[in-house]
Amino acid sequence: MKKLFQAALLVALIFWGSDGIAQKKMTANGYYQITVYNFKTSEQQSLIDNYLQMAYLPALHNLKIKNVGVFIPITNDTSINKKLYVIIPLPSFEAAATLTKKIASDVNYLSNSKAYLDVAHTNPAYTRIENILLEKFAMAPFFLLPKLIGNRTERIFELRSYESASEKIYQNKVYMFNEGKEIDIFAKLNFNAVFYANVIAGSRMPNLMYMTSFENITDRDEHWKKFSASDDWKKLSGLPMYQNNVSKADIILMKSAPYSDY
Repeated sequence: MKKLFQAALLVALIFWGSDGIAQKKMTANGYYQITVYNFKTSEQQSLIDNYLQMAYLPALHNLKIKNVGVFIPITNDTSINKKLYVIIPLPSFEAAATLTKKIASDVNYLSNSKAYLDVAHTNPAYTRIENILLEKFAMAPFFLLPKLIGNRTERIFELRSYESASEKIYQNKVYMFNEGKEIDIFAKLNFNAVFYANVIAGSRMPNLMYMTSFENITDRDEHWKKFSASDDWKKLSGLPMYQNNVSKADIILMKSAPYSDY
């Protein structure tokens, strides 16, 4: 049974890989888990924050997992359904598959998370949790800490999700980022990208996600103006082969939590 599962997983990763053509072109060691906490009240947010700061992040650090980002969407202030994002870089698929089990065996984690884990069913800590598993693009770095020097409280992290109308069209957009060198345009314009990745398990597939970072909201807007006006982008986006390869784009502007690793 285990061998059958591994074979099925290999086929899936080949299909959802950066080019969907050959296994040898894939980059294996570069995964991310994005956990999205959905909640409604300030009491729930406080409970989630305390849990992440005092129990979950320390447990990840004990597993030698560094650079865990915790982010709060700017729209949380006005949204009825609020969210909190935790982005965890992982070295392998196995690390993602065994993460929950390993954390649950941490004695300190269990002790420090009691207020969160022992909530009554009538007073939950959240409305729902969503996990998204991603594999990095073949031609993108695994993970890069943003090179920002300004006030941390003003920094903007922008998480984007691009959906496509079909698997084939999706592969075209991934190709545009990699072989088409869209990633290079972002690098040339100093977007301070943290990661670029394929979603290999999630609720919005087929889709890719990437995150960029900026000193503040003005810096973010200026970067995107330069991107839109860039000759490189105009040339790339004008090519007939890349037309209509994104059917929906979600743009989430966020700030890092005070206890986030970056």
